[in-house]
Amino acid sequence: MKKIFFLAVSVIALVAFKPIEPSTWALDKVHSKLGFTITHMMVSDCEGWFKKVDATITSSKEDFSDAVVELTADASSINTEDEGRDKHIKGPDFLDVEKFTTLTFKSKSFKKVSESNYKVTGDLTLHGITKPIELDAFCRMGTNPKNKKSIAGFKISGTIKRTEFGIAVPVSSAILSDEIAIIANTEFDKN
Repeated sequence: MKKIFFLAVSVIALVAFKPIEPSTWALDKVHSKLGFTITHMMVSDCEGWFKKVDATITSSKEDFSDAVVELTADASSINTEDEGRDKHIKGPDFLDVEKFTTLTFKSKSFKKVSESNYKVTGDLTLHGITKPIELDAFCRMGTNPKNKKSIAGFKISGTIKRTEFGIAVPVSSAILSDEIAIIANTEFDKN
């Protein structure tokens, strides 16, 4: 009798258990920017960004501590506000956008380190090469007053080395720094 009772309770518990559905957050492209900075001739910083970017965050926890981020950018949408430089960067000496059309990032870990700060690690694929990177993320949460949806803003920073991604390897770091700073300001809407 005890076995039947235990079995019945177990079945009811399993049927009643409803797993938490992960939430999906979509990038608000109008209020987001994926940018970078590289030092030119060891004296000035050249900035740029990608005009065509898409990203999603999937998380079952409200604090994003289990979040998965997936980002894709169109490599040919790079913009440094100089047409000649953009054309050169898109060419085979740098990004070779005809061959490597997109850059992608997929997180492997999204760890909360303080109230609003996270360490995000994942794989960046750029110029056909995939490498693990670590990023710092600062998060602010809110509610959109117009549609009452939850929103989250992330300020993201980190550095990569262009030579590790096979970009302009012969170019001396006295001309272009090897380190490229990644700077992203993003806003996501909860679906």
